[in-house]
Amino acid sequence: MLVLQVLFLIQINKMKRILFVAFVFASQMVLAQANIEPHLKNIQQLTYGGDNAEAYFSFDGKNLSFQSNNANWGVKCDQIFNMKIKLAAKDTSYLPAMVSTGNGRTTCSFFMPNNKEILYASTHLAGAECPAPPAPRADRKYLWQVSPSYDIFVANLKGTITKQLTNSPGYDAEATVSPTGDKIVFTSDRSGDLELWTMNIDGTDQKQITFGLGYDGGAFFSPDGKKLVFRASRPITAEEVEEYKTLLSEGLVAPTNMEIYTCNVDGSALNQVTNLGKANWAPFYTPDGEHIVFSSNHHSSKGYDFQLFYIKEDGTALERVTNKSMFNAFPMFSPNGKKIVFSSNRNNHGTKDTNLFIADWVE
Repeated sequence: MLVLQVLFLIQINKMKRILFVAFVFASQMVLAQANIEPHLKNIQQLTYGGDNAEAYFSFDGKNLSFQSNNANWGVKCDQIFNMKIKLAAKDTSYLPAMVSTGNGRTTCSFFMPNNKEILYASTHLAGAECPAPPAPRADRKYLWQVSPSYDIFVANLKGTITKQLTNSPGYDAEATVSPTGDKIVFTSDRSGDLELWTMNIDGTDQKQITFGLGYDGGAFFSPDGKKLVFRASRPITAEEVEEYKTLLSEGLVAPTNMEIYTCNVDGSALNQVTNLGKANWAPFYTPDGEHIVFSSNHHSSKGYDFQLFYIKEDGTALERVTNKSMFNAFPMFSPNGKKIVFSSNRNNHGTKDTNLFIADWVE
């Protein structure tokens, strides 16, 4: 009789666990269907038109550096701009100041610790024209360009270049600055693969810190400056390896199979955080340093449905953050941890525009 009672209690506990999981799943589905985003409050739109992305706070939290191809601002392809947040939030006609040269194509800007300079990657030394996009492919693969003409520069807020930080042959871009103000992390293929490198804030002591075959990029420091979070592809089969190497030789990568990783600043303690499949990218540490917000399409039957997700650094407790529109990416928290900025195609009135939004972050 005792054995039967124990078995009965085990079955009851199993049913409770199953019901709890079903309740959590149903709750998330209800939130998604209702377009509720409980972590985001007081959402404000900051740009109106074009593709606006990779907006990152200044160290004092007052400005954003970002890239845009808004034709109304007189640019033909992505250039770097400096936005005063308060002005953009209250004036839809606000025109941010362009910081890049206006030549070539730019990407991946970030404020320097003095709040008076912005670093960014640019192809302008290779020519004034915007680099041509990749030629259409028969397989219709979605590809990113990793042009070997990218180098990393620092400019003041008037747009004058004050320093060139990289000059090695190959792709040097995706640079971000440590909250402690002493280090920069960036992606380079100077060693033959797309790896993470670090350097001092003045560009000295450039060191490779990742070594696995695949694309390591989009790295950001933890709030204490001791760790890095980044996206990475890891081709495994012979076919995947061959495709990766062939595309890289053409200055291209296929960003359709990436996971989120962390490591120490010196590259040690490498850890895979997600194992979700598809494209998981644009990660950023939460202010407590224990969670990561990132963009992913793992949940979608379609490739182009990117939402923000929230996960513990150990890879547990995955939670969906955004439920509006089909593209949400590039999250970053303000230095005080109270605000989050991100890119989204919400409120674009049926156009293809991707704009910047800022919101209060609610735990």
